[in-house]
Amino acid sequence: MNEKSKRKESILRNNGFQTILASVLCILLGLLVGYIVLLVINPAGAGKAILAIVKNFLYYPSAVAAKKYFGTTLVKASALLMCSLSVLFAYKVGLFNIGSAGQYVVGAGACLYFGVKLGMPWFVCLIAAVLLAAIVGGISGALKAYFNVNEVISCIMLNWISLYCVNMLLTQIKEQSTPYTRALSSTNKSALMPTLGLDQLFSGNEFVTLGVPLAILMAVLVWVVLEKTKFGYELKATGFNKHAAKYCGMREKRNIILTMMIAGGLAGFGAGIFYLTGIEQWMVQQTSVPAMGFNGIAAAFLGGLHPVGTIFSSYFIQHITSGGTYVDKTMYCTQISDLISAFIIYLCGFVLFFKIWLNRFLDKRDEKRAAKEQKGGEA
Repeated sequence: MNEKSKRKESILRNNGFQTILASVLCILLGLLVGYIVLLVINPAGAGKAILAIVKNFLYYPSAVAAKKYFGTTLVKASALLMCSLSVLFAYKVGLFNIGSAGQYVVGAGACLYFGVKLGMPWFVCLIAAVLLAAIVGGISGALKAYFNVNEVISCIMLNWISLYCVNMLLTQIKEQSTPYTRALSSTNKSALMPTLGLDQLFSGNEFVTLGVPLAILMAVLVWVVLEKTKFGYELKATGFNKHAAKYCGMREKRNIILTMMIAGGLAGFGAGIFYLTGIEQWMVQQTSVPAMGFNGIAAAFLGGLHPVGTIFSSYFIQHITSGGTYVDKTMYCTQISDLISAFIIYLCGFVLFFKIWLNRFLDKRDEKRAAKEQKGGEA
């Protein structure tokens, strides 16, 4: 095997390259399936619709408008990134945090209540969002650690409990004529996160705040904690085998609870940096948890369960979700982008299978090549 072939072989076996390749295939297949669905619904506008979804803010011919709506996409992607990190952190420790949606809800309720009702500044509201969401995550962790209750079951139950508790709490600060909470911009401007001049980079979009760079920094921090610290090593060791971790002197129950608390705190942080921009108000009559938490699962797996990868996957998921608002409403509903996201989510489940299949294919190819070279040597 020459040097060029060896280099190509090493690239194909590189875990990072395999993850990127699998994720790109998921995206392309998801878009293809979405396009086929558009063709079935109405073939006349399928091409324009899929193009509008992919283009998102580039739909606007004006550069000023495009930059402004690009900023809005970044704000939403930042919140999604935190939910993705919440799922990823727990998964790396052998836990499936499907409760990120409920933890996100608690974070939203906490920051809005502290901001509107109590008149607290933005950093206090953000801390409250993180702490209360961490407590909700810790409940699932404690049930897992002490009673061996499956975290998936406890998280799903807490999602709905969290939603209705937050709805009841925030009825105290809702507008009289609408089911939405009072706007931070009109009740307590100190609760709005500072822009630090970032709004000017996006055509005066006041919703682009400190939260966007903070979310990226949190992704890097999660990677450092998991990969470069003793604490992260202990958490992952507990996830691999809690009994072995116990006999090695690790406090496995504490690690499980801490993992879920950190995961919950990350989701709460996402809610805080989203709602403290003033971009949205909470509707106290909603009967379903926000999709942000569940989309975080897709972003985590699409990003190859790597904190840095989730930065890009979270943006992509939010990009096509926001792009759905630009399709022709007379032909298609805006939820068509959610359908495409759902297909990608489904295909994300095959990322690990694809990597296993690729490695098996490479192993068989190497075996055949070795056998052929051996026969040539004997001859």
